[in-house]
Amino acid sequence: MEDKIVGKLKISKLEKKNDTITRTIRVSGKIFDKIENLAEKNNTSFNNVINQIIEFGLDNLDEEE
Repeated sequence: MEDKIVGKLKISKLEKKNDTITRTIRVSGKIFDKIENLAEKNNTSFNNVINQIIEFGLDNLDEEE
């Protein structure tokens, strides 16, 4: 499998959507701190950062085997 280089994620403020589902996840303290810092730095919510990271990852996922 060959590594593919993708663009970097830019965190932005997004409008709230009403089509959300509540789900509990576990992350390490180190990851939590990084996400919390990104949220504070970009004046947005923790959830907004999580959703953008997940969306970016899914959009850039290499599903080839």
